[in-house]
Amino acid sequence: MPGDVPVDGPAHAVRWLWPWDAFLVTALLLVILMVARHEEASPAARAVAVTALALTVAAWLFWGRRIARREGEYPVGGNAWFGLVLVGLLVVAVTADEMSTFALFGLCPMPFLCLPHRPALLTAAGLNLTPLPVDLITQAGWEELRLDAGIAVIGLAFSVLIGGTTNRISRQSWERARLIDQLEASRAQVAALSHDAGVAAERSRLAAEIHDTLAQGFTSIVTLAQAIESELDTDRAAADRHLALVLSTARENLAEARAMVTVLAPADLSGRTLAQVLSRLAAAHDATVFIDAGEFPTAVEVVIVRTVQEALTNIRKHAHASTVTIDLVGTHLTISDDGVGFTDQEHSGYGLRGMRSRAAQIGARLTVTSAPGAGTTIELDVPA
Repeated sequence: MPGDVPVDGPAHAVRWLWPWDAFLVTALLLVILMVARHEEASPAARAVAVTALALTVAAWLFWGRRIARREGEYPVGGNAWFGLVLVGLLVVAVTADEMSTFALFGLCPMPFLCLPHRPALLTAAGLNLTPLPVDLITQAGWEELRLDAGIAVIGLAFSVLIGGTTNRISRQSWERARLIDQLEASRAQVAALSHDAGVAAERSRLAAEIHDTLAQGFTSIVTLAQAIESELDTDRAAADRHLALVLSTARENLAEARAMVTVLAPADLSGRTLAQVLSRLAAAHDATVFIDAGEFPTAVEVVIVRTVQEALTNIRKHAHASTVTIDLVGTHLTISDDGVGFTDQEHSGYGLRGMRSRAAQIGARLTVTSAPGAGTTIELDVPA
């Protein structure tokens, strides 16, 4: 920001500097070569001019370029010294050998690459007007002074035009580079957020899976164990039947746990048809089942099985129903009971939320109809 100490700019924006490096250094080295071979000047004058021009090259490479690599508005009190140094070195070089004036071709773009616009304009004006005071100091003729003044005006005009364009292009490069970096940062942030959302969704799904499988299975085992306890002395055959269901349910829970640890795939459908799975669930919960449906994708079958599991578990735990029916006709699943029912305020339980969430994942529609004393009907319309 303006007034702050600038920091290194984006890596994308630094790439535009190397063409300017090549141009500026090449232009100044050619002028140095011309001055070094200028026989009209004395060896001492040539040495002074070459030294000043060489120092100008060094000033750009080790000072100006570092400023140009930085972004933002530059503190005038600090980096404006670079402009003063450029003007001073050119004054020395031109005073020693007027041939050094050709260095303006390489010097004029420099301030626009590394200084704010106003200081850059002042520096460019100082560079272009340098031959005039030198002419006065060396008592050059009126014709030569007028020629240098015309060249200075033309050079200054071109410096303003070309330098302003250079400044605008360089700032646009910084802005584009900044936007690219911001875009990359935003992409990284979106990726992180997507990862976090995915982790949260997977945790929620896994929680629902555990609730729909292991928790329900253990609930069934507890219920059957209580029934066995009351039937041991009165109905041995019923107790044996329920004991077999306990063992079967425990084995299924173990299979579910192993499946979750590996691929989190439902063990219910492994090697069984949907009709077989629903019939087994109905038998385990003393429900009647009627199925007249074709095949479904695996994701849809899983939702149907989980919905039936959740409904039967809720019926066993809360409904106190004597009759439970499961009908799957076409793409319409209906689970009905003649239990105690429940009110609208009780429709927000975890099991119902899980069924609705799971139905929404495959684009299905879940409807729950219930009232106190009127039983409950759960309907699931799945996509064909």
